[in-house]
Amino acid sequence: MKKSIVSNVFNLSVNEEQKGDSKVSYSQYTMYANCPKQWKLTYQDGHKDFDPSIHLVFGTAMHETIQGWLQVMYNDSVVEAEKMDLNQILLEEMAKEYTIMTERYGTFTNKSEMNEFYEDGIYILDFLRKNRADYFSVKKMRLLGVELPIYYPTDANENIMMKGFLDLVFETIEDGTIEIWDIKTSTKGWNAYQKKDKTKTAQLVLYKKFFSKQYGYPLDKIQVRYFIVKRKLWEEAMFAQKRVQDFVPAHGSITMRNVSTSFDEFISKSFNEDGSHNTDAEFPALAGKNSKNCKYCPFKKSELCNRKERIKE
Repeated sequence: MKKSIVSNVFNLSVNEEQKGDSKVSYSQYTMYANCPKQWKLTYQDGHKDFDPSIHLVFGTAMHETIQGWLQVMYNDSVVEAEKMDLNQILLEEMAKEYTIMTERYGTFTNKSEMNEFYEDGIYILDFLRKNRADYFSVKKMRLLGVELPIYYPTDANENIMMKGFLDLVFETIEDGTIEIWDIKTSTKGWNAYQKKDKTKTAQLVLYKKFFSKQYGYPLDKIQVRYFIVKRKLWEEAMFAQKRVQDFVPAHGSITMRNVSTSFDEFISKSFNEDGSHNTDAEFPALAGKNSKNCKYCPFKKSELCNRKERIKE
């Protein structure tokens, strides 16, 4: 993982993780929100199952490429950043991630698919280079952090730590506002349904909250946004299309309170006061409407999850 770059303006250090610390991530929370049973099987019972994919290879490689480019741009100069061969960097990062996953999990993609995703990546990087000033102005913003760590006690249980990494943290030069960006890779961007999906948008709401707590910055001085890069464009579109979708989710006080309440309920139900798992609680299997929660679940055909007990909404 890329080493964090933290500006001295914060003058803070991340709490050292203790061996016995109980930690939760945003992905744990979203899994619980979608299906408590899947969370129990995965994190409480230890039936973890990882499904490698070309999407994960590409997403990780694109993150590394963009973040490395921005580090040079903001820490050195735009001129130095323009000298970087981003296409080659992306190729090397994809090859690295592919090698790691195949050595651990076996073959999961093919050369044709890898080439297609790489070519898509070239289009994205070319768009970013040509439109750099529209998104990354060195005159208007300072880069404060890349993969900035979050590690802070949760409100519901001080023995449970929230753990995460912020893709990009900027400071607006004019007024000192903090902007937390999360990079997402997508096929054609987020549609209206995805923008309303609370399991997607709540991520930055929680990151904003814990960033404020850990780094001592007022909530009203923190903005969040999703920086979504698109592999494909719509064919025969009647309007000009961009390779980037800039999406700012609701993250005001009401949204913050609702998300925090839901997150605290997850912590309170799933863990005991000492930070251990609550093995006495009930964790129902929520299939969701049209069994959508089961579609990509590794336990959908497993005897660990009885099909008859699944709750459809």
